[in-house]
Amino acid sequence: MSDVSIRVEGKAGRITLTRPQALNALNHPMCSAIDAALVEWAANDAVALVIIDGAGERAFCAGGDIAAMYHQGMAGDYDTGRAFWRDEYRMNTRLAEYPKPIVSFLHGFVMGGGVGLGGHCSHRVVGESSAISMPECGIGFVPDVGGTHLLAQAPGRLGEYLGLTGHRMGAGDAIAAGFADLFIPEADWPAAKTALCATGDPAALEPLAADAPAATLPRPAIDAAFGAADLGAIKAALAEDGGAFAEATLKVLRRNAPLSMAVTLEMIRRLKGGENTIRAALRQEYRVSHRIMQLGDFLEGVRAQIIDKDRSPRWKHAEAPVTPDAVQAMLDPLGEAELVLP
Repeated sequence: MSDVSIRVEGKAGRITLTRPQALNALNHPMCSAIDAALVEWAANDAVALVIIDGAGERAFCAGGDIAAMYHQGMAGDYDTGRAFWRDEYRMNTRLAEYPKPIVSFLHGFVMGGGVGLGGHCSHRVVGESSAISMPECGIGFVPDVGGTHLLAQAPGRLGEYLGLTGHRMGAGDAIAAGFADLFIPEADWPAAKTALCATGDPAALEPLAADAPAATLPRPAIDAAFGAADLGAIKAALAEDGGAFAEATLKVLRRNAPLSMAVTLEMIRRLKGGENTIRAALRQEYRVSHRIMQLGDFLEGVRAQIIDKDRSPRWKHAEAPVTPDAVQAMLDPLGEAELVLP
């Protein structure tokens, strides 16, 4: 079986990820196939909209295939990973700027690359099982695939909180944070897809929409702590707060990669203070992903979490604060290697 099923049903172009045993993790051929289909359907008058979903019960898409990147990077091959990120980011751009409606059905785990695939679509449907997150700081990476664009758009300081902690949002919080649009009970998803294929009109979703669960994240506590000037100040604010939420959050920040969190915070704030477009976010993210295997903690983070599974990463900045120079070194322009988008 192919890793992705691409076909036309009625008036809809259908893209279904078919790697349920790997939680539908994205690899390079999948991204290339999806991007090619999007290009073809944009010019096909018979395709009125696109539907993206995932096979299996556990995940829409749990991210990119980072185990393969780890082995390539450990062998000294950084270019294969860079090529994947370049093509994936171009696909993310096409999704965000697509001239026709795209409906994504975000069930189960929607992490990292899954957010890049389903989170920039015009109509993002969530249900009871949805668990959406950008957990990259836990593996020594940073939120990418345009994730910083979404994080910088989130109200208050939710973006900083979600980016640094990798917190998993249920449907209510995902809608409140701007990562999803519509709650439809998952029992009604087959009917929703049938209606979309028959009508070619995303308005067919409206009769099936229901009230989303209430958002649960404590916005005042998040805004107070994550509005602090830098990573050290955020940790100090949480320590001073001393409440249960602050203590749990501080525990996560002490576990995640310091350099990744500091760079993530800077990326989000640059977007908030300047041009926050999908293209600006992806260009900035690519500067980091281009360097992350050599200068960052990505290989060590994947080793600790995915390969050896000892959960004991040895972060480069574990003993001393991350300096502004270390952050800037990850974000400096790449010259001729800069990301070129379609």
